[in-house]
Amino acid sequence: MTDKTTDLKSMLKDPSLLETRAYINGAWTDGDDGTFDVTNPARRDTIAKVANLSRKQIAGAIAAAEKAQKEWAKWTGKERAAVMRKWFDLMMENQDDLGKILTAEQGKPLAEAKGEIAYGASFIEFMGEEAKRVYGETIPGHQRDKRIMVLKQPIGVAASITPWNFPNAMITRKAAPALAAGCAFVARPASETPLSAIVMGVLAERAGIPAGVFNVVPTSSSSEAGKEFCENPAVRKLTFTGS
Repeated sequence: MTDKTTDLKSMLKDPSLLETRAYINGAWTDGDDGTFDVTNPARRDTIAKVANLSRKQIAGAIAAAEKAQKEWAKWTGKERAAVMRKWFDLMMENQDDLGKILTAEQGKPLAEAKGEIAYGASFIEFMGEEAKRVYGETIPGHQRDKRIMVLKQPIGVAASITPWNFPNAMITRKAAPALAAGCAFVARPASETPLSAIVMGVLAERAGIPAGVFNVVPTSSSSEAGKEFCENPAVRKLTFTGS
């Protein structure tokens, strides 16, 4: 090992946060297509080999999310808010480590990376509280004997494709409102920065988010992941940030 090699695990207060497998249906999963390298953009060395999922595995994650979502939707807003608050708390408790992981794979200064963790956590905090306030409404009718009522319900499975420049905040910004509303979520992070996404699966598990409700599917094949998200009828919403 040279002084130019990044030993990321040794830098962390909690080395167990550095996970390289996919998180599907509450289980840590290897990739059918082996692994792909994640490199430190400053030193150009490999810092991790991450599970490279096949399209079939991504379809399996969607199926697991569809099944889990039905029970998650039955939870009250207050119950969902409680586990999301724990998720937020765990992010802030581990802000230093999450910042180091983000810097190692993405390259932004550590202070900025830690700032992104707080920024990303703020979406979970805010949307978790909003889970308690998903109100319906009564709309004035067009006739005297008519009453129009609106009941808001979760739509099903949401999927995301997120970029490398904000590998934490772009996921929490998308996942938090979906989970708060009672949807399940499948996240496909950029292949340059999957570790920041996978650690969110570690913390989701610790927070008590049920298996299958939040899934992370790293893959080096962006086209196959995108096709599965677009063509799978179980995916009811797709959120994408990129060029």
